[in-house]
Amino acid sequence: MNTSELTWFKSSYSSSGSGDCVEVAPLPHAIHVRDSKNHAGPHLTLSPTTWTEFIAHVRPAGQAPVA
Repeated sequence: MNTSELTWFKSSYSSSGSGDCVEVAPLPHAIHVRDSKNHAGPHLTLSPTTWTEFIAHVRPAGQAPVA
């Protein structure tokens, strides 16, 4: 799949202006992740299980998932 065909989302927490942002394109069997400043650059493709584990490690302790 061409990444230009995906619908990408950026976190609402990314509005700080620091430029350190990622975008995600969730699909039923894969989560695509890219640098928001480099749309043509490389991206990661993670399984939903791996994505969930990653988020669990980077989310501050005690913070609930966003629905």
